[in-house]
Amino acid sequence: MRYLSLLIALFFIQPAIAEQAVPPVESSAMNNQRLQTLIEGIATDIEGNPGYWRFNIENFPVSIITDEKANRMRIIIPIVEVGVMDAEQLTRLMQANFDSALDARYSIAKDILWSTFIHPLSALSDQQFIDGLAQTVNLAATYGSSYSSGALIFRGGDSQGEQDKYYRAIVERDSSI
Repeated sequence: MRYLSLLIALFFIQPAIAEQAVPPVESSAMNNQRLQTLIEGIATDIEGNPGYWRFNIENFPVSIITDEKANRMRIIIPIVEVGVMDAEQLTRLMQANFDSALDARYSIAKDILWSTFIHPLSALSDQQFIDGLAQTVNLAATYGSSYSSGALIFRGGDSQGEQDKYYRAIVERDSSI
């Protein structure tokens, strides 16, 4: 029952709060300036500049990288060196990518396992960014346990994850933007 209440809050109540809390955008297309405003409303320890930001959420090092010309945005969080993972863990990651990772994904680059969220920049809404950030942090946080982005789990997969404090904490932060 608590999961049902949380889902109702996340998908019906929270978007209305975000729309009221975030100042209106002159253009409907997302850009670095708008992302800067959103990031400043969520984090306090921001490093970098438009196009590449670094900050921490719940002790997770978050990087956001954009390319306005290529119309791309990505949120990435390093999780663990690939060398310490075994075949069973790799299989579990692929299962999670099917049903419990949702919009965030596990990926491997430069011998590191990452939690990632990738989206076309101009089509990204404020709510999609906030939700993508929350899912990315939650996916990193649940590595080794539920392997869940914390939003939903599609039936038919192998995951038995549950929602946890990281998803809720990030989604609730947007009200201070």
